Amino acid sequence: MYAVCDRNGWGDPFSYARSREIMMAIVMKQKVAETYSGADGYDESGGAEYKSTIQRNIQGTYNGISVQSTWVEQARYLEEEKIGKYKNHYFARFEAGKVVELWRLDAEHVLLVLMPKLHKQYHSRHQRKDPRLGATVTKKEIYKYGTCLLG
Repeated sequence: MYAVCDRNGWGDPFSYARSREIMMAIVMKQKVAETYSGADGYDESGGAEYKSTIQRNIQGTYNGISVQSTWVEQARYLEEEKIGKYKNHYFARFEAGKVVELWRLDAEHVLLVLMPKLHKQYHSRHQRKDPRLGATVTKKEIYKYGTCLLG
């Protein structure tokens, strides 16, 4: 399918993240989540978060994060309901419809990386049209804190 779309200039047929989540689960021999909300898949520790990119460098973006009334409530939400809820977070880079790089980070390291970024953004939210929060775990951060599974 990718080759046909590429040949015809139709772009990446797997651009919607769900198809990449399914492929990630298959590559890692994990269970695919049955719904679009909550965990993306299930590993030996339970629900897991999957992030994927087709960019040249691996990264994982957490966006559309609901804003809470205070930073204390926001931190609790991030730690218990949003990011910290899933022990393992998987980051994949795709090329030509295939997983070419795959890393695992634990929730503690993801929170270590994202909390300062989200804290700064939280306190500047009145300067943006969309108040929801979002931040990226960069290639450098993935390489520093992650475990390489493929690539």
